[in-house]
Amino acid sequence: MRRPPWLFSTLDGYQQKWIVKDVIAGLSAGAVVIPQGMAYATIANLPVQVGLYTCILPMLVYAFLGGSRAMSVSTTSTIATLTATTLVSAGVAAGSDDAIGSLMMLTLLVGVVLLLARLCRLGSLVENISGATVLGLKIGVGATVAVGQLPKLLGESFNFSGHGFLRSLAAVAQAFDSVNWPTVALSAGSIVVLLLLKRFAPKIPGTLVVVVGGILLVWLAGIDRLGVGLITEVPSGLPVPGIPDFAQAIALVPGALAIAVMAFLESAAVARSLRAAKEPQIDSDQELFATGAANTLGAFFGTMPAAGGFSQSAVNQSAGARSQVSTVVTVVLAILVALFLGPVLSLLPEATLAAMVFVAVAGLVNIPELVRWARISRVDFWIALSVAIIGLTAGLLPAVAVGVVVTLILVLREVNKPRLRKVGPADGALGIDLERGLYTANALVNEREILALLDHEATPVDTVVVGMKPQEVMTITVLDALQDLDRELAQRGVILRLAALPPAAAAVASRTPWFEDLVAAGRVHDSVDEGMAAAADTGRRDGGTDAVHPGEVDDAR
Repeated sequence: MRRPPWLFSTLDGYQQKWIVKDVIAGLSAGAVVIPQGMAYATIANLPVQVGLYTCILPMLVYAFLGGSRAMSVSTTSTIATLTATTLVSAGVAAGSDDAIGSLMMLTLLVGVVLLLARLCRLGSLVENISGATVLGLKIGVGATVAVGQLPKLLGESFNFSGHGFLRSLAAVAQAFDSVNWPTVALSAGSIVVLLLLKRFAPKIPGTLVVVVGGILLVWLAGIDRLGVGLITEVPSGLPVPGIPDFAQAIALVPGALAIAVMAFLESAAVARSLRAAKEPQIDSDQELFATGAANTLGAFFGTMPAAGGFSQSAVNQSAGARSQVSTVVTVVLAILVALFLGPVLSLLPEATLAAMVFVAVAGLVNIPELVRWARISRVDFWIALSVAIIGLTAGLLPAVAVGVVVTLILVLREVNKPRLRKVGPADGALGIDLERGLYTANALVNEREILALLDHEATPVDTVVVGMKPQEVMTITVLDALQDLDRELAQRGVILRLAALPPAAAAVASRTPWFEDLVAAGRVHDSVDEGMAAAADTGRRDGGTDAVHPGEVDDAR
């Protein structure tokens, strides 16, 4: 049977000799993504097995539907932090019986939002979220999570990352009263190992090294008897399907929207950064569908919201991944860990996971990049700084909302700027090419700009030819604006001609009496040059004038 083009598209052109590289890459990525997923679950005060389960079904679904050959989809520090914030904002108590049900509902909502965005083909729209907004959010996330992990690094057991930056700072101050020095030593050692391996031996999975080291210290040295806290017991087995808790659905919607935006942005950014020159372009709508399906199906198995992660994806690519077969290998490895290594993972110190999270999120606080932006673009700098400050004070969900709104304002401001190219004037005709289509928000601005161009002409103009080649979609608002422009020009004794209107837009316009009159009068042309030539011919036949009196257009209607 022929495989549908959207199913396992990364197998296109696959060669049998690549299987060994994919297996090695999948094992390498698994050494990073599995312990990292468990660590990120603790950010949201969820059991570590939730992070492990997120490395199974969401990754498998993306492997079948995604378009990136090397991207590894599980959870990320940003998504985990927004998950924690959303659950806390909805009043879901950490470790409570309804926490998993609410998490399932949140993941389901994220998946549904992404699938609806795919249905509406909003991939390119979401990608308009500015880099400044994303940078500000990452700074807010990095600082909030890093401070939230400090109590655990000092020997406390509670994680404040979901409660905001300021409450986390207060928790750090309280943690200093009950410091456990063996825990501090383990935390410092784990951080040093992670940083040294990242700097001098990047191919060695530092997360796996510190996890194994922490487990061995508990098993062989018994450091847990010195007050070093361990994670909660990890059950052996695969996730059991369940039903999301709909009781909290309304309260979770704002957070789900924010997570969906960030999940797609992160996934799209990672997929594009990993794409090789000869590989197919990343299709935004396909990524929306793949990520949405991964979250929707994963929700019924108690997974966290999933997105493409850069660190494990980079490991996957550098190890030689040629397709999503490598992800399937990672999934198999995660299944084996879930089935057989639960008792071993239960020996893992909490401080080890906290150290992994701390090192991962500290890199998000990219102050040098913020300084560089300050030198290049003041606007981008202030957006990033403002979003970061809002994230640190008011919370990450308001920061996402503000960032999206600011971005949309900037996009609208840019799109609404008239883009006109003047042709002529020649023989009394002025040609104006629209280089950007008209729509509701910019139609009036373009009308005023055309009249302003006419006012600044030194020579008399009796005809204006407007080229509308970019106008693929015609709306009533645009038609009203063109009709008003026709009336304004007529009052000045100037004729309006339209040119190069695409067939789809012309078909809509032809349903109005005004446009039918324009066609009947021979004032609609295939090109601006044709319209200017027709104006010149008419002017010569009429003795040098092609003007109309202000009332003629209205009388014709």
